Amino acid sequence: MLVSLTIEPMQAVTSQEDLEQHRREIAGYCYRMLGSVFEADDATQETMLRAWRGLERFEGRSSVRTWLYRIATNVCWDMLRGRQRRERPMDLGPSSPADASFLGPQLVDHPWLLPMPDARSVPDVAAGDDPAGAAVGRESIRLAFVAALQHLPPRQRAVLILHEVLSWSALEVAELLDTSVASVNSALQRARATLAARHLEDLPDLVSVEKEQQELLDSFVDAFERYDIDRLATLLRDDVVQSMPPYALWLEGVDRVAQWWKGPGIDCAGSRLLATRANGCSAFAQYRRAETFGDGGGGHLPWAVHIIEVSEGPDRRQLISAICTFIGPDIFDAFDLPDRLPAA
Repeated sequence: MLVSLTIEPMQAVTSQEDLEQHRREIAGYCYRMLGSVFEADDATQETMLRAWRGLERFEGRSSVRTWLYRIATNVCWDMLRGRQRRERPMDLGPSSPADASFLGPQLVDHPWLLPMPDARSVPDVAAGDDPAGAAVGRESIRLAFVAALQHLPPRQRAVLILHEVLSWSALEVAELLDTSVASVNSALQRARATLAARHLEDLPDLVSVEKEQQELLDSFVDAFERYDIDRLATLLRDDVVQSMPPYALWLEGVDRVAQWWKGPGIDCAGSRLLATRANGCSAFAQYRRAETFGDGGGGHLPWAVHIIEVSEGPDRRQLISAICTFIGPDIFDAFDLPDRLPAA
């Protein structure tokens, strides 16, 4: 069960700043609903715009936070109308063979699940936010959980997020959605059954950021930038999974992943990595040598953002259990990353 977030008491709206202080959590809610950082940004901006335009009509019968969630829910429902659910490569078929000679065609028009920067969706403990809220924020934007949410109809999705993630009561959810408590409980029951069928409980438990994990991540960066694949493989769980949207190809098992890096992935040699955070995990922006793009300007250009999931191995040693690689320079815009790195 996810840790609950504290619901704020009612307060009067006096300025746009009263709305903006909720932007980050509204963005996180919209991301869980929509599964895309770009759509979540659009939905959050539309929510704030509608709230600002309706500020004079706000009567204070609910908290500002509740009012914003009501607007955000309607915005998301409008955006989800007639849309396909967002998926990961693992949702499309079995894993690819280790000797896959290329990435295969890009499915650029496929509705892929896309990453979300922590800085735009998770409470900030350093800024004084509640540590428990930050913990549930990280846990509930894990890629596997957000992917499972996409299998729920929009109303069930909203009910489950509001009740299970944000810890609103069934009565509060019913009031927000203008429905009955019985309807909310029924939607919850169906949503829980759907998520149970996704077997989220079988996923390796992620470990928190500690000294051991930082040492693991430092070793990952060093091995990757040296392109020492044999050493890098020692940092992976035997059942590690790597996916690479917008390609349908995905790999399972340390031998397959290492073999692919030594083969089709060889153009990644000489890359540089910049640390960031996404979907509650450590992440790294990968910049490949400019010449691999046919660019003679030198330095390194954006290639992919890797989300690194860390879990305990059989011997309780922390190892990398998943590498979710999102390929494409558009992703870099969402993370406010530089569009070029100079030669090292």
